[in-house]
Amino acid sequence: MSTPVSRPSPGRSCRLAGVCHVKSRPKRTTYLPTAQGQFAPLGANVEKAQKSAGGGPLNAALRTAMDAAGLSPRQLAGRTGVTIKTVERWLADADLTPHARNRDDACRALGVDEEMLWPKVVKDRIKSDGDLEITQTYPYRSAAPSALWADLTDSASGDILLAGYTGYFLWSQVPRFSEVLSSKVKAGCRVRFLIGDPEGEVTRQREVIEATALSVSTRIRITLEHVAPLLPLDGLEARYSAPEDAVNHVSLSVFRFDEEALVTPHLARLVGHDSPLLHLRRHGEGGMFDRFAEHAEELWSRGLPIEA
Repeated sequence: MSTPVSRPSPGRSCRLAGVCHVKSRPKRTTYLPTAQGQFAPLGANVEKAQKSAGGGPLNAALRTAMDAAGLSPRQLAGRTGVTIKTVERWLADADLTPHARNRDDACRALGVDEEMLWPKVVKDRIKSDGDLEITQTYPYRSAAPSALWADLTDSASGDILLAGYTGYFLWSQVPRFSEVLSSKVKAGCRVRFLIGDPEGEVTRQREVIEATALSVSTRIRITLEHVAPLLPLDGLEARYSAPEDAVNHVSLSVFRFDEEALVTPHLARLVGHDSPLLHLRRHGEGGMFDRFAEHAEELWSRGLPIEA
């Protein structure tokens, strides 16, 4: 009768002498894919793999920062409140942008700036050429500093175009506004007023929409009272917007001071001081400033002269 032969259980190896030894379990290593379809271990050698499986670059800066701080993926995950797999994804793809809160937590844990680990985020925050022209925005025209109007008026030397539909508020925003404009004109600055026709149909319709005690036509007539004494000045002009342009004029006010402008798009039933305000500064051709300046110039070109 044959003697049963015992087979080694899994995980054991037997020597010829019949003594079995338990194999030690290998230490678990996390691997990251490389562009060549192979896998590199997560550790000091990861930065040697230049690209991930998807063809994108690995985040070597993050790996370096972790090594310098002595943090493993598990430890960084614990400090940022994410999973280890999330940290591994950060390492595997430099183009992957974590959520803002996670980025902040990771930077604090590693003691580095955000632009070192995820420079694309910082770059995306930098304004484009078109956005550079937007100097400031205000949710309400009345939220802009009172000094802003006076400063822009004082700094202008070549061309001032005040294309608000009523414009009456300027005399309360800029101290001695009429005197300032008079001195500007005498110094060679061109000054123009484009306002709405107080008797026009669009003015009447707007008064119904706004339903305010200080009506649109009344506000226009206040402006006319201030402008009338200035009209004899050579270099100062005033026009009503043409009837066909009035609806475009009443919905958008443009106040230009050389290469800066204040623009107010009028919202629904709101009066001017409750509508938003954009402060623009010209940065180049075809930008936001030029677009709004061209709009005002087109309305001006078809305007009807107001005689002294």
